[in-house]
Amino acid sequence: MAMSGTLQRMLILLMLIIGSFTFGFIMHAARTGNFYMEAITIALQSPFHTPRIETNIDNRDHPVSVPDSMFNPRAREDVRTEAPWGAPIVWDGTFQPDRVDRLFEKRKARVALTVFALGRYLDKYLARFLTTAEKHFMVGHNVTYYAFVENASRVPNIEPLAPGRSLAIVEVEKRARWQDISMDRMKMIGDLIESTAARSHDYIFCFDVDQHFTARWGAEALGDTVALIQAWFFDQPPEAFTYERRPESVAYIAPGAGDFYYHAAVFGGRCAGVLNATRGIYAGITRDRDAGVEALWHDESHLNRYFMDHRPSKLLSPEYCWDPKIGMSQAIRLVRLEWAPKEYNALRENED
Repeated sequence: MAMSGTLQRMLILLMLIIGSFTFGFIMHAARTGNFYMEAITIALQSPFHTPRIETNIDNRDHPVSVPDSMFNPRAREDVRTEAPWGAPIVWDGTFQPDRVDRLFEKRKARVALTVFALGRYLDKYLARFLTTAEKHFMVGHNVTYYAFVENASRVPNIEPLAPGRSLAIVEVEKRARWQDISMDRMKMIGDLIESTAARSHDYIFCFDVDQHFTARWGAEALGDTVALIQAWFFDQPPEAFTYERRPESVAYIAPGAGDFYYHAAVFGGRCAGVLNATRGIYAGITRDRDAGVEALWHDESHLNRYFMDHRPSKLLSPEYCWDPKIGMSQAIRLVRLEWAPKEYNALRENED
């Protein structure tokens, strides 16, 4: 029986639709394959070519986050407010604190804070660090302070902590050199995330102990991966940055490369992002050690190389960690975290 003209036209149209879908699927697969191979090539060219650690840490219950749209880069014309790749640089005036805080009215952020107070640094700095953190760090959110110490009995009592906030002590073995303390903390932070922090926290921030909070250090800082622009270099050209310049180090950054100089005194983000960062940084440190090389600024040199290869999703301006020795700058309207005076000769138990 002959098909009607209408039925023939319908069959032809159906065949065209199926053919277009098949062609589109093949092209999508080809593009996906090409992208995958490109990603592998880039990874192998980078000294941090260890695979990124894919985890489901943040998939169990997505935490509240602060969208980039809440930052207004045009609010500050006197400073740089965006990275070349579009990440916001957080300055006073580029966000509205009340608006940010309203995002978290129904669910508070769950934040881990790590701080290493080893040797004489514990007695000198830890009490003030924790006391000022209670006044200014993620106020109103659920925070656990993880204090890494060599002797738990010397940890100061700063109770009562605010509701939803707690202090956990992590005892670690004494290191022979302060340089090893600085570098090995990357492994310890990664281990903490995998063993403990990822189960009960959305975000983790890592701080040096020889500094103290002076003003709001709030949820505007939350992001996938967060790096801090070092106070002494925020207004300097890249050629002034003290990157590792020896090619034999994994932390090497060639002249002319790099975007910012990042300060290892503060970094953080979602647990999965910080896990990737600490594992990648420590892999570079380990490769240098195996080759008998030590980067100029130890873990900070490796952190700068890592963030050059894996650009952070958010940058904190130096108001989030300012050195008063610089003096006041017109760019700094508000100091949120301040360096303590450096007393290396008195506090470091070895100099190598």
